[in-house]
Amino acid sequence: MAETQVKALIFDFDGLIVDTETSIYTAWKELYASQGQELSLSDYVRCVGSTFAQYNPQSVLEERCEHTIEWEPLLEIKDARIRVLLEGQPALPGVEQLLQSADEHGIPCAVASSSEASWVKPWLTKLGLLDAFVSISTRCQGHTPKPAPDLFLSAAKELNVSPADALVFEDSFNGLAAAVAAGVPCWIVPNMVTEGSDFSAAHRVLRSLEEVHLPSVTVDRR
Repeated sequence: MAETQVKALIFDFDGLIVDTETSIYTAWKELYASQGQELSLSDYVRCVGSTFAQYNPQSVLEERCEHTIEWEPLLEIKDARIRVLLEGQPALPGVEQLLQSADEHGIPCAVASSSEASWVKPWLTKLGLLDAFVSISTRCQGHTPKPAPDLFLSAAKELNVSPADALVFEDSFNGLAAAVAAGVPCWIVPNMVTEGSDFSAAHRVLRSLEEVHLPSVTVDRR
């Protein structure tokens, strides 16, 4: 099994650069509770890293309640709750240091996210990280969300490397599945929402990005 030097890094956004996932799940769980229902983590995690095409908490709640729900006021409460929970949220451990190290060693970086650019770019700007990335690929550019490989293939193309020469950092099963489909090696950093997922296909599972030390990062060709 040959090991090769990594030529580029591709980052997921939600749950990997900043922990938005915990706050979003908490707000959805509270919305369910307001309707007398429970939203289990094992159910909700199916849409993490992707879209509601994988698991739609709105349609599931209506099925459980057996009636049509007036969604607009509930979603407004949910979104306001998310904003409160995310207030002052910093980048996750190791993110800033890894991006700085990548810059120092001439290793280009990109973001590939199933979220929309209108969500990702303001966050990166707020965190002071936007300029650290050569490109940002999101679903609003016409790419099929994860677990499809499109976002990672787009990022590799923007970085001018073959998928096999890049390394993806992810936190979700859907993200890992997308990386596998794209032929990009993937290291996983689980969070509270995704830590129970099946990451057996990952090249490595880390506690945080603080464990990544450039330029000595290599990946095995599987």
